[in-house]
Amino acid sequence: MTKAREIMTEGAECVRAEESVLDAARRMAELGVGALPVCGADDRLRGVLTDRDVVVKVLGAGKDPAEVKAGDLAQGEAVTIGADDDADEILRTMGSHKVRRLPVIDGHELIGIVALADVARALPDRAVGDVLEALSTD
Repeated sequence: MTKAREIMTEGAECVRAEESVLDAARRMAELGVGALPVCGADDRLRGVLTDRDVVVKVLGAGKDPAEVKAGDLAQGEAVTIGADDDADEILRTMGSHKVRRLPVIDGHELIGIVALADVARALPDRAVGDVLEALSTD
């Protein structure tokens, strides 16, 4: 079975929790990505900041993205997947947490990001369809 480390995008860059959402959005634009992991000063993963978070939780709420810190939007424990977890486990985790991207960790080290599109390329259509359905329902 396909493992997370085989299908992930390597070299995920963290945005620091103390950096502004504006800086994070600029980095997303530079990298051409829709999400960045949020890491604390100890390099531990604190969450994931998405382009949707920027729009809905900051801009849509009338907040100044230069004043809001990325760490302010990283709530609760980060949902992750282990580097050696298989594609079925990735899909279960995405479906149960209703997320389309998962940071991949090896121990406590962030080593990449696996997106639904990565899994879609590695699995039969039926399994991916089931997760898309789960993600699309409230």
